[in-house]
Formats: sequence, C-alpha cells, structure tokens
Amino acid sequence: MTKKIAILFVCMANYCRSPTAEGVFRSRASAAGLDPFLLIDSAATSNYRIGHAPDPRSSDHAARRGIDLTNQRARQITLADFERFDHIYGMDRQNIAMLKSACPPQYQHKIGLLMQFATRSDADVVPDPYGGDIDGFELVLDYIEDAADGLVASLRARIDAQGEAA
Repeated sequence: MTKKIAILFVCMANYCRSPTAEGVFRSRASAAGLDPFLLIDSAATSNYRIGHAPDPRSSDHAARRGIDLTNQRARQITLADFERFDHIYGMDRQNIAMLKSACPPQYQHKIGLLMQFATRSDADVVPDPYGGDIDGFELVLDYIEDAADGLVASLRARIDAQGEAA
C-alpha cells in the first residue's frame, strides 16, 4: 500500500470546531471504508488550550450524533505538520491567514477551507460556536457533516482512481 493521505483540521484553539471536524470526518471515513488509506488529526493555530479535551458542549452534541471526541486533546500546529500533512483544512479565513503566515512557501498549496467540500450548505466557513448559544454547536455539526461527506466523496474517487481500494 502507498503512503496514507494525511489530513489535518485546524481552528483557533483545537477546542470546538477542529476536534469536531476530526471526529466527524473519522466517523464518515470509517463508514466509507477509507480507514486504511488515511491519517487524520486536528490542531490549533494558538496555544490557548494545549492538552485539554474538546469543549464539553462540542463533545455532548457530537455524542448525540454518534461521534466520540473523548480521546482527543488540543495541540498546536507545528512546522513539521506542514510537511507531514497532505491537506490542511482551516475552519475560517482567520485560521487560513494564520496558517499561511506560519507555513513555508513550498507547502502553501496544502491549505484550504474545509467548507469547500460542502454540497448542502452555501456557507464558506465554519463559525466559532464558543461564545454563542447552544444552537451554534448544532450548526457547526451540520456544516462539518456536510463538508466531511464531500471530502469523503472526493477522497473515495481519488483512491478508487488510483486502484488502491477494493
């Protein structure tokens, strides 16, 4: 088997959105039989919550949809991540700007917005639910599920075209 496709999800603190994206995408990719082909992780652009579990509200809402975030811990993106990961998906434009400012020029092409894969929503960013009401966590899940489904479909087509999948 060839090298796994490495995917990193990034938000400001790796506390709400990016752990949710990691958990949702992990679940969707597993259901699609893509586990053997992927390396999946999440990280923060800041160092606010290094080592912390995801926001309990994110974990609770994700659990209601069958997504487990309990084993995740926040970490900050490192310079090595830009080389290691094939795709780095930020949740909003501020994350993208911070990633691009930290990223060596030869890896800039790896950075993009997660919502580029959404097919059921016209939103282009995943809003930060941290300071809002509980409905924000449901909206984040809706958006991320939409984008994760699109990303899984894109990767499935790529893997099938390479003849690596059964």
